[in-house]
Amino acid sequence: MLGVLKVATTDQIQRIAAPHQSFRHTTKKTPSEQKTARTAAHAGALSDLRKHGLAENGGTTKGAETLRNLTLKGLEAAAHELRRPLAEMGGPARGAGSSGAAHALSVNETVIALLRPKPDLTRLMSEPPEALAAARAVADAPAGIGSLASYATEVPLPATGTWNAPGRGGAQADIVLAARQDGVRLLFIEVDNCHESAEELADKLEKYARFFRRTVKDTDGKERAMWRTRWPALDADGKIPIVAVTLEELQEHGPAGRVFLRFGRTDMQTLTDAIGNPRREAADAREREADKARQAAYEAEQQRKAEQKAAEREAKRPACAECGARFPDDRWEAARDYPDPSTHWHPTLCEDCESHARAAALQAEQAERERREQAEAAADAEAARRAGGWLARFRTLPTRTALLPFRWSRRSMGGPPCLRAVTEGREPPAVWVDVGVRGGGGSRG
Repeated sequence: MLGVLKVATTDQIQRIAAPHQSFRHTTKKTPSEQKTARTAAHAGALSDLRKHGLAENGGTTKGAETLRNLTLKGLEAAAHELRRPLAEMGGPARGAGSSGAAHALSVNETVIALLRPKPDLTRLMSEPPEALAAARAVADAPAGIGSLASYATEVPLPATGTWNAPGRGGAQADIVLAARQDGVRLLFIEVDNCHESAEELADKLEKYARFFRRTVKDTDGKERAMWRTRWPALDADGKIPIVAVTLEELQEHGPAGRVFLRFGRTDMQTLTDAIGNPRREAADAREREADKARQAAYEAEQQRKAEQKAAEREAKRPACAECGARFPDDRWEAARDYPDPSTHWHPTLCEDCESHARAAALQAEQAERERREQAEAAADAEAARRAGGWLARFRTLPTRTALLPFRWSRRSMGGPPCLRAVTEGREPPAVWVDVGVRGGGGSRG
């Protein structure tokens, strides 16, 4: 909190950090007692920060409220929490309270009026009805702009020197607001307690202009406007729009109220309308629409070309020579890479027809093999029939009968030579087969 506001009262810290507390303790007798009760927790936290050397008391306001500010050690801790470089945090606000810190308090009130913290109604259900109604009115009002991290105070804008060591001739913005999410990309705010003359204000605006015109070499070696090296880039036409509002109207209506007057215009506007440029925005909108149309035409042309290419490719896609079905991509590629057919590969057929063709080929091979075997068996049978005689009968022996080599012998009683056949696996009775030798006693068996 104090890393952004630099110096603040406990009351201001509580109104930002715990806005629901503003609607508690309403039954206390006096506003002073109510303030003491609702800020007690934050006063205790600030006391702990003092014990650890992170914060210190920086004087008092004209209303006798204690001012709080961070030490250098506290600034380092705040820079870590805000994720900002320490060089962007500024220095400790020592001495700001020596004169009551009226300007610093007005800067804080401006931040609170723009931020418009919302109370958590779930933490106020036990409060009196009138307090709950007041809190609900604040919660239902238009939202503010950004979060606390969207704000920075007492920011140097060097026309000479560097960010860390600004030279003479530059300005120092009381508040810098950058909240893209709420339509405010970059806003420099000056808070005046009516202590500056018109000439002094004009001189301050000239310092702003000098800062905006300044260019420096960026990290990529290119020259850029110095302010663009720190804040998000946005369109700029070289002009500085000036918008005015009173703190009282800002506190009452917030940034969504039609209480802002842009120099050169006659109507009061909301903040986002006042800092905008309708003619430029209209031109930008027309350009965006033209860009969309060009992009749509380009995408349509690319789509047409893609569809035409796909159609031309489909026209070349081969079809199955049997059923006419179109080949899928993998089949097409395989047929292209291996165009020569074989027994198990048919590049002109789809997978189903190829399966049927292979099955038919296998059946044909089996049938041909069986036909040849039958033909061979018939030829053998015919040859045996024509040979006749004992050889034909010999061919008709059982398949398990083995013929041993001829063994000639004569029985003791005499007779023709004989061929003995022995059945495989056992010794059968002797069989004497007549082989046509005549003489002696004729054939015997």
